[in-house]
Amino acid sequence: MLLAVLGTLAGLAVLTVAADLFVIGAVRLAARWRLSTVVVGAVVIGFGTSAPEMVVSGLAAGQGSLDLAVGNIVGSNVANLSLVLGAAALITPVLVRSRVLRREAPLSLLLVVAFGITVQGGLSVGEGVVLSALLVAALGLIMWSARSGDPAMDQGVSDYLPDVGTSVLRELFRTLLGLLGTLGGAQLLVASATQVATLLGLAESFIGLTIVAIGTSLPELATSVAAARKRETDLIVGNLLGSNIFNAGAVGAVAAFAGAGQVADRSITTIGVAFMVVLAVLATGFMVSGRRVVRWEGVGLLVLYAATVPLLFG
Repeated sequence: MLLAVLGTLAGLAVLTVAADLFVIGAVRLAARWRLSTVVVGAVVIGFGTSAPEMVVSGLAAGQGSLDLAVGNIVGSNVANLSLVLGAAALITPVLVRSRVLRREAPLSLLLVVAFGITVQGGLSVGEGVVLSALLVAALGLIMWSARSGDPAMDQGVSDYLPDVGTSVLRELFRTLLGLLGTLGGAQLLVASATQVATLLGLAESFIGLTIVAIGTSLPELATSVAAARKRETDLIVGNLLGSNIFNAGAVGAVAAFAGAGQVADRSITTIGVAFMVVLAVLATGFMVSGRRVVRWEGVGLLVLYAATVPLLFG
Protein backbone atom coordinates (compact mmCIF):
# COMPACT_ATOMS: atom_id res chain seq x y z
CA MET A 1 0.00 0.00 0.00
CA LEU A 2 2.78 2.44 0.93
CA LEU A 3 4.50 1.95 -2.43
CA ALA A 4 1.22 2.53 -4.27
CA VAL A 5 0.56 5.74 -2.35
CA LEU A 6 4.12 6.97 -2.89
CA GLY A 7 3.85 6.10 -6.57
CA THR A 8 0.63 8.11 -6.83
CA LEU A 9 2.22 11.14 -5.17
CA ALA A 10 5.35 10.83 -7.30
CA GLY A 11 3.27 10.53 -10.47
CA LEU A 12 1.32 13.68 -9.56
CA ALA A 13 4.53 15.60 -8.84
CA VAL A 14 6.24 14.56 -12.08
CA LEU A 15 3.06 15.22 -14.06
CA THR A 16 2.67 18.73 -12.66
CA VAL A 17 6.28 19.80 -13.31
CA ALA A 18 6.47 18.14 -16.73
CA ALA A 19 3.17 19.62 -17.91
CA ASP A 20 4.40 23.10 -17.01
CA LEU A 21 7.61 22.55 -18.98
CA PHE A 22 5.62 21.27 -21.93
CA VAL A 23 3.28 24.29 -22.02
CA ILE A 24 6.10 26.83 -21.69
CA GLY A 25 8.17 25.19 -24.42
CA ALA A 26 5.23 24.72 -26.80
CA VAL A 27 4.03 28.32 -26.43
CA ARG A 28 7.50 29.74 -26.94
CA LEU A 29 8.09 27.61 -30.01
CA ALA A 30 4.70 28.61 -31.44
CA ALA A 31 5.52 32.27 -30.88
CA ARG A 32 9.00 31.82 -32.36
CA TRP A 33 7.44 30.27 -35.45
CA ARG A 34 5.13 33.30 -35.68
CA LEU A 35 1.81 31.62 -35.06
CA SER A 36 -0.86 34.21 -34.28
CA THR A 37 -1.63 35.07 -30.68
CA VAL A 38 -5.19 33.85 -31.21
CA VAL A 39 -4.01 30.39 -32.31
CA VAL A 40 -1.46 30.17 -29.50
CA GLY A 41 -3.96 31.31 -26.87
CA ALA A 42 -6.89 29.23 -28.03
CA VAL A 43 -5.19 26.06 -29.24
CA VAL A 44 -1.60 25.68 -28.01
CA ILE A 45 -2.21 26.75 -24.41
CA GLY A 46 -5.53 24.93 -24.34
CA PHE A 47 -4.04 21.62 -25.41
CA GLY A 48 -0.96 22.15 -23.27
CA THR A 49 -2.78 22.84 -20.00
CA SER A 50 -5.08 19.87 -20.64
CA ALA A 51 -2.16 17.56 -21.42
CA PRO A 52 -2.18 15.94 -17.93
CA GLU A 53 -5.87 15.05 -18.17
CA MET A 54 -5.47 13.92 -21.78
CA VAL A 55 -2.51 11.62 -21.18
CA VAL A 56 -3.86 10.19 -17.92
CA SER A 57 -7.32 9.49 -19.33
CA GLY A 58 -5.94 8.14 -22.60
CA LEU A 59 -3.56 5.75 -20.84
CA ALA A 60 -6.22 4.66 -18.35
CA ALA A 61 -8.79 3.98 -21.07
CA GLY A 62 -6.23 2.18 -23.22
CA GLN A 63 -5.35 -0.09 -20.28
CA GLY A 64 -8.97 -1.00 -19.65
CA SER A 65 -9.63 1.48 -16.83
CA LEU A 66 -12.30 3.56 -18.57
CA ASP A 67 -13.94 4.29 -15.21
CA LEU A 68 -10.77 6.01 -14.01
CA ALA A 69 -10.53 7.95 -17.29
CA VAL A 70 -14.12 9.19 -17.12
CA GLY A 71 -13.78 9.94 -13.41
CA ASN A 72 -10.73 12.07 -14.20
CA ILE A 73 -12.62 14.07 -16.84
CA VAL A 74 -15.65 14.66 -14.64
CA GLY A 75 -13.51 15.40 -11.59
CA SER A 76 -11.24 17.82 -13.47
CA ASN A 77 -14.20 19.81 -14.75
CA VAL A 78 -15.67 19.86 -11.25
CA ALA A 79 -12.33 20.89 -9.69
CA ASN A 80 -11.85 23.72 -12.19
CA LEU A 81 -15.15 25.41 -11.33
CA SER A 82 -15.12 24.72 -7.60
CA LEU A 83 -11.65 24.28 -6.11
CA VAL A 84 -9.73 26.42 -8.59
CA LEU A 85 -12.31 29.18 -9.13
CA GLY A 86 -13.18 29.18 -5.43
CA ALA A 87 -9.52 29.48 -4.38
CA ALA A 88 -8.95 32.35 -6.83
CA ALA A 89 -12.06 34.17 -5.57
CA LEU A 90 -10.76 33.94 -2.00
CA ILE A 91 -7.65 35.86 -3.05
CA THR A 92 -9.48 38.55 -5.02
CA PRO A 93 -12.94 39.00 -6.58
CA VAL A 94 -12.79 37.45 -10.04
CA LEU A 95 -14.00 40.05 -12.52
CA VAL A 96 -15.45 38.77 -15.79
CA ARG A 97 -15.56 40.74 -19.01
CA SER A 98 -18.60 40.39 -21.23
CA ARG A 99 -16.40 39.21 -24.14
CA VAL A 100 -15.22 36.17 -22.20
CA LEU A 101 -18.77 35.31 -21.14
CA ARG A 102 -20.21 35.68 -24.64
CA ARG A 103 -17.44 33.68 -26.26
CA GLU A 104 -16.48 30.86 -23.92
CA ALA A 105 -19.15 30.40 -21.25
CA PRO A 106 -21.84 29.01 -23.61
CA LEU A 107 -19.29 26.84 -25.43
CA SER A 108 -18.00 25.44 -22.14
CA LEU A 109 -21.54 24.60 -21.02
CA LEU A 110 -22.31 23.03 -24.40
CA LEU A 111 -19.24 20.76 -24.33
CA VAL A 112 -19.78 19.78 -20.69
CA VAL A 113 -23.42 18.85 -21.34
CA ALA A 114 -22.48 17.05 -24.58
CA PHE A 115 -19.89 14.96 -22.76
CA GLY A 116 -22.39 14.22 -20.00
CA ILE A 117 -24.88 12.93 -22.57
CA THR A 118 -22.43 10.86 -24.63
CA VAL A 119 -20.91 9.11 -21.61
CA GLN A 120 -24.24 7.77 -20.36
CA GLY A 121 -23.95 4.51 -22.26
CA GLY A 122 -20.18 4.39 -22.07
CA LEU A 123 -17.96 5.85 -24.77
CA SER A 124 -17.79 4.66 -28.37
CA VAL A 125 -15.52 5.66 -31.24
CA GLY A 126 -18.49 7.38 -32.90
CA GLU A 127 -19.07 9.46 -29.79
CA GLY A 128 -15.39 10.32 -29.79
CA VAL A 129 -15.82 11.66 -33.32
CA VAL A 130 -18.79 13.76 -32.18
CA LEU A 131 -16.84 15.23 -29.27
CA SER A 132 -13.90 15.96 -31.58
CA ALA A 133 -16.19 17.75 -34.05
CA LEU A 134 -17.73 19.84 -31.27
CA LEU A 135 -14.26 20.78 -30.03
CA VAL A 136 -13.11 21.85 -33.49
CA ALA A 137 -16.27 23.92 -33.94
CA ALA A 138 -15.81 25.54 -30.52
CA LEU A 139 -12.18 26.42 -31.24
CA GLY A 140 -13.19 27.82 -34.61
CA LEU A 141 -15.77 30.09 -32.99
CA ILE A 142 -13.30 31.22 -30.32
CA MET A 143 -10.64 32.12 -32.89
CA TRP A 144 -13.18 33.81 -35.15
CA SER A 145 -14.54 35.97 -32.32
CA ALA A 146 -11.02 36.93 -31.23
CA ARG A 147 -9.72 37.66 -34.72
CA SER A 148 -9.66 41.44 -34.11
CA GLY A 149 -7.59 41.02 -30.95
CA ASP A 150 -8.19 40.15 -27.33
CA PRO A 151 -6.13 41.83 -24.57
CA ALA A 152 -6.78 38.99 -22.11
CA MET A 153 -5.61 36.37 -24.60
CA ASP A 154 -2.57 38.48 -25.50
CA GLN A 155 -1.68 38.76 -21.81
CA GLY A 156 -2.13 35.02 -21.33
CA VAL A 157 0.35 34.28 -24.11
CA SER A 158 2.87 36.94 -23.03
CA ASP A 159 3.05 35.44 -19.53
CA TYR A 160 4.74 32.38 -21.06
CA LEU A 161 7.25 34.31 -23.15
CA PRO A 162 10.78 35.19 -21.93
CA ASP A 163 12.09 38.74 -21.60
CA VAL A 164 14.94 37.92 -23.98
CA GLY A 165 15.08 36.01 -27.23
CA THR A 166 13.93 32.41 -27.56
CA SER A 167 16.37 29.62 -28.46
CA VAL A 168 14.63 27.09 -30.67
CA LEU A 169 16.88 24.23 -29.57
CA ARG A 170 16.42 25.02 -25.89
CA GLU A 171 12.63 25.24 -26.20
CA LEU A 172 12.53 22.06 -28.29
CA PHE A 173 14.42 20.28 -25.53
CA ARG A 174 12.10 21.77 -22.91
CA THR A 175 9.00 20.70 -24.85
CA LEU A 176 10.25 17.15 -25.46
CA LEU A 177 11.37 16.80 -21.84
CA GLY A 178 7.95 18.02 -20.69
CA LEU A 179 6.18 15.62 -23.04
CA LEU A 180 8.24 12.62 -21.94
CA GLY A 181 7.80 13.60 -18.29
CA THR A 182 4.06 13.94 -18.78
CA LEU A 183 3.87 10.49 -20.34
CA GLY A 184 6.03 8.91 -17.63
CA GLY A 185 4.25 10.68 -14.78
CA ALA A 186 0.86 9.74 -16.18
CA GLN A 187 1.87 6.08 -16.53
CA LEU A 188 3.09 5.98 -12.93
CA LEU A 189 -0.01 7.79 -11.71
CA VAL A 190 -2.47 5.49 -13.51
CA ALA A 191 -0.71 2.31 -12.35
CA SER A 192 -0.37 3.49 -8.75
CA ALA A 193 -3.86 4.98 -8.48
CA THR A 194 -5.39 1.78 -9.87
CA GLN A 195 -3.48 -0.24 -7.29
CA VAL A 196 -4.63 2.09 -4.48
CA ALA A 197 -8.24 1.66 -5.58
CA THR A 198 -7.88 -2.13 -5.59
CA LEU A 199 -6.19 -2.32 -2.19
CA LEU A 200 -8.72 0.02 -0.54
CA GLY A 201 -11.70 -1.53 -2.27
CA LEU A 202 -12.64 1.81 -3.85
CA ALA A 203 -14.10 2.33 -7.29
CA GLU A 204 -11.56 3.45 -9.91
CA SER A 205 -13.99 6.19 -10.91
CA PHE A 206 -13.87 7.63 -7.38
CA ILE A 207 -10.05 7.69 -7.41
CA GLY A 208 -10.22 9.39 -10.82
CA LEU A 209 -12.81 11.89 -9.61
CA THR A 210 -10.81 12.90 -6.55
CA ILE A 211 -7.06 12.21 -6.27
CA VAL A 212 -6.25 11.99 -9.97
CA ALA A 213 -8.54 14.86 -11.01
CA ILE A 214 -7.18 17.21 -8.36
CA GLY A 215 -3.64 16.28 -9.34
CA THR A 216 -4.18 16.86 -13.05
CA SER A 217 -5.88 20.19 -12.24
CA LEU A 218 -2.83 21.50 -10.35
CA PRO A 219 -1.51 23.42 -13.42
CA GLU A 220 -4.83 25.30 -13.67
CA LEU A 221 -4.75 25.95 -9.91
CA ALA A 222 -1.20 27.33 -10.03
CA THR A 223 -1.99 29.52 -13.05
CA SER A 224 -5.21 30.84 -11.53
CA VAL A 225 -3.68 31.65 -8.13
CA ALA A 226 -0.80 33.48 -9.82
CA ALA A 227 -3.25 35.43 -12.01
CA ALA A 228 -5.40 36.29 -8.97
CA ARG A 229 -2.38 37.72 -7.16
CA LYS A 230 -1.67 39.92 -10.19
CA ARG A 231 -5.39 40.87 -10.43
CA GLU A 232 -5.45 39.41 -13.97
CA THR A 233 -8.83 37.84 -13.37
CA ASP A 234 -9.88 37.64 -17.03
CA LEU A 235 -7.12 35.06 -17.46
CA ILE A 236 -8.61 32.95 -14.67
CA VAL A 237 -12.05 32.73 -16.25
CA GLY A 238 -10.70 32.21 -19.76
CA ASN A 239 -8.30 29.47 -18.62
CA LEU A 240 -10.92 27.59 -16.60
CA LEU A 241 -13.65 27.75 -19.23
CA GLY A 242 -11.13 26.80 -21.90
CA SER A 243 -9.87 23.91 -19.79
CA ASN A 244 -13.39 22.52 -19.44
CA ILE A 245 -13.89 22.82 -23.20
CA PHE A 246 -10.74 20.77 -23.83
CA ASN A 247 -11.47 18.29 -21.04
CA ALA A 248 -14.93 17.52 -22.36
CA GLY A 249 -14.02 17.62 -26.05
CA ALA A 250 -10.39 16.59 -26.50
CA VAL A 251 -9.89 14.43 -23.41
CA GLY A 252 -13.30 12.81 -23.81
CA ALA A 253 -12.52 11.99 -27.43
CA VAL A 254 -9.07 10.58 -26.56
CA ALA A 255 -10.61 8.32 -23.92
CA ALA A 256 -13.20 7.11 -26.43
CA PHE A 257 -10.61 6.38 -29.12
CA ALA A 258 -8.16 4.73 -26.69
CA GLY A 259 -10.58 2.45 -24.87
CA ALA A 260 -14.16 2.56 -26.06
CA GLY A 261 -16.52 0.59 -23.87
CA GLN A 262 -19.00 0.67 -21.02
CA VAL A 263 -18.49 2.52 -17.76
CA ALA A 264 -18.94 -0.05 -15.00
CA ASP A 265 -19.64 2.39 -12.17
CA ARG A 266 -22.98 4.00 -12.99
CA SER A 267 -22.65 6.53 -10.17
CA ILE A 268 -20.03 8.48 -12.12
CA THR A 269 -22.27 8.76 -15.20
CA THR A 270 -25.36 9.68 -13.20
CA ILE A 271 -24.64 11.46 -9.92
CA GLY A 272 -21.12 12.51 -10.95
CA VAL A 273 -22.18 13.91 -14.32
CA ALA A 274 -25.23 15.62 -12.79
CA PHE A 275 -22.98 17.29 -10.20
CA MET A 276 -20.61 18.41 -12.97
CA VAL A 277 -23.41 19.98 -15.02
CA VAL A 278 -25.09 21.63 -12.02
CA LEU A 279 -21.78 23.08 -10.88
CA ALA A 280 -21.03 24.38 -14.38
CA VAL A 281 -24.42 26.13 -14.48
CA LEU A 282 -23.97 27.51 -10.96
CA ALA A 283 -20.47 28.86 -11.57
CA THR A 284 -21.57 30.41 -14.86
CA GLY A 285 -24.50 32.00 -13.03
CA PHE A 286 -22.08 33.55 -10.53
CA MET A 287 -20.05 34.96 -13.43
CA VAL A 288 -23.10 36.38 -15.22
CA SER A 289 -24.64 38.01 -12.12
CA GLY A 290 -22.61 41.13 -11.52
CA ARG A 291 -19.87 40.01 -13.92
CA ARG A 292 -17.74 38.79 -11.04
CA VAL A 293 -17.24 35.91 -8.62
CA VAL A 294 -16.90 37.38 -5.12
CA ARG A 295 -15.40 35.79 -2.02
CA TRP A 296 -18.62 34.43 -0.52
CA GLU A 297 -19.40 32.74 -3.83
CA GLY A 298 -15.90 31.26 -3.85
CA VAL A 299 -16.46 29.93 -0.35
CA GLY A 300 -19.78 28.47 -1.49
CA LEU A 301 -18.10 26.63 -4.38
CA LEU A 302 -15.45 25.19 -2.06
CA VAL A 303 -18.00 24.10 0.53
CA LEU A 304 -20.18 22.54 -2.17
CA TYR A 305 -17.24 20.49 -3.43
CA ALA A 306 -16.20 19.37 0.06
CA ALA A 307 -19.75 18.42 1.02
CA THR A 308 -20.83 16.74 -2.20
CA VAL A 309 -17.86 14.70 -3.46
CA PRO A 310 -17.73 12.36 -0.41
CA LEU A 311 -21.44 11.64 -0.90
CA LEU A 312 -21.07 10.61 -4.54
CA PHE A 313 -19.70 7.21 -3.65
CA GLY A 314 -20.50 7.03 0.04
